Amino acid sequence: MSTDPGARPPEPSLDADEAELGDLSDEELRAAYEAEMARIRVEDVLVQTVISLLNLAARRAGLTGQDEEKDFDQVRQAIDATRALLPLVEPALGPEAKQVRDALAQLQLAYARSGARAPADPSPSGPADPDPKASATAQSSGRLWIPGQ
Repeated sequence: MSTDPGARPPEPSLDADEAELGDLSDEELRAAYEAEMARIRVEDVLVQTVISLLNLAARRAGLTGQDEEKDFDQVRQAIDATRALLPLVEPALGPEAKQVRDALAQLQLAYARSGARAPADPSPSGPADPDPKASATAQSSGRLWIPGQ
């Protein structure tokens, strides 16, 4: 090992980590997995998911400088998923939520500039309304519409 103060310490090899896992019995692996599952919180998984979505979308939008094919359908899906998860992760992120919102805004801007369009939804996601007049009346009156009534 070098005594040079500017020298970086050697990085651990993945092979060593794999060898350590390979030395564990099935019972020990199961116990390690259970310990990890007990430690991880849902918020951690949600935050990691949002970060992964943003990173993937940035690559697919061509914002990383990598020479990759752009895929704005993937960008749109990542934007939609991030927007859906953002209210759930903002409390866990605290002040860092601003960075996530800024990254999302950059992706939305890249998507808008790309000229890509979201696919048209030919039909609503629910069953067809057998009496559109009744539905329109309920919506315009502010009353709650209940199917079958």
